[in-house]
Amino acid sequence: MPPGRRPERVAEAMREVISELLLREVKDPRIGMVTVTRVDVSPDLRHAKVYFSSAGDSDSRNKTLIGLNRAAGFLRSQLTKQLNLRYAPEVRFIRDTSLDDAGRLAQVLREATPPAPTSQAGDDEADTDE
Repeated sequence: MPPGRRPERVAEAMREVISELLLREVKDPRIGMVTVTRVDVSPDLRHAKVYFSSAGDSDSRNKTLIGLNRAAGFLRSQLTKQLNLRYAPEVRFIRDTSLDDAGRLAQVLREATPPAPTSQAGDDEADTDE
């Protein structure tokens, strides 16, 4: 039987459960403001890549990743229990850089776009349709 949409549904359920656990249960001080952006699950549901974003500089982001990796075993067992999975998925955390990339792209576009021409006093009267 083909896996169909089950991995997608399980991935979304994992995203919700992990987000809730990070907010309420995980007390590691290295894990600050973390947003789980998406989860990719293998077709056999045994491997999960958890993409996250976090605020702060590079050092605090690295500490967050270390804290998340330390919590992976707890999160793995909780996922198995809460989602009634047959196998505990191996959880791997990956920093999602798409927000950083979008910010850099926006900055490049702002720098590359010439400034809009300023209107002169005589142009305002010519633009009105009467």
